[in-house]
Order: sequence, then structure tokens, then C-alpha cells
Amino acid sequence: MIDCPALPVPAADLMKAAEDARRFSYMPYSHFAVGAALLGGSGRVYTGCNIESASFSPTNCAERTALFKAVSEGERDFAALAVTGGPAGKPGVFCAPCGVCRQMLSEFCTPEMPVILGAVGKLQVYTLGELLPLAFGPRDVLPHHT
Repeated sequence: MIDCPALPVPAADLMKAAEDARRFSYMPYSHFAVGAALLGGSGRVYTGCNIESASFSPTNCAERTALFKAVSEGERDFAALAVTGGPAGKPGVFCAPCGVCRQMLSEFCTPEMPVILGAVGKLQVYTLGELLPLAFGPRDVLPHHT
């Protein structure tokens, strides 16, 4: 866990955006609502919530929803991610991105990018590299990519 670095948007504001996004979660099966707010290098904040499906495999996490929204709108540089989650209708708990989300984030984000986890007014900050050490990335697939 690291101290939250200086960001163009205060960590508490980024977490508030994640908490607001959590309200839109569609989670009729798990009843576990997650919200995410991804800060682009442009300063724009992209939010996402988890969206479940009865067949489960097409379910999408909040972090990937925010990432896909950002990438689909042309953003490729990211400064920080805030995540909160927990049982629907209850305050958020510390909720780290799942392995699939960590892998997708590593495609676009540096290992040094802060990942802010929030629970009832408290923050924990990690780097993406701490959450996904020895990440498999573009350099592993494309030898000429650095």
C-alpha cells in the first residue's frame, strides 16, 4: 500500500464518483454492487458499474466498464482508479479489482498507477503493480513492443 500521490483530481473526489457510479449497478444475482472511477490522463473521469447476466460469463465488472468506456472514447492514458463495492444498499467496503480487471488495466496503465480502494470514508491506495505483480503484457506478446 502506498500514500496517495498528488493527482489532478483529489482521491476523495474520485472515490465519490465511484460511489455515485455504484448506484447504477445491475446485480440481481450477487447483490454485490461495485462502482469504479477511472481518471484519464486528459483529466476526464470515466465511471462504471458492474452489470450481471443470468448466464454469468458475459457479466462485466465496474472497472472494465469504466476502462472500456474510456478506451472506446479515445482515452489511452490513465492516472488513477478508484473502486468501492459491497452488498447492495449498504456502505462500500474495500473491494479490489478482480484478476481479469487487473489484467485489462495492465494493458493500458503503468504498474505505478494508483488504485484507490474506499470503504466508509477510508481510503487504501495500492499501485497496479502491487495488485498484479509480474503482469503479462504487450511486451510478452510483441517482442518489439517496449
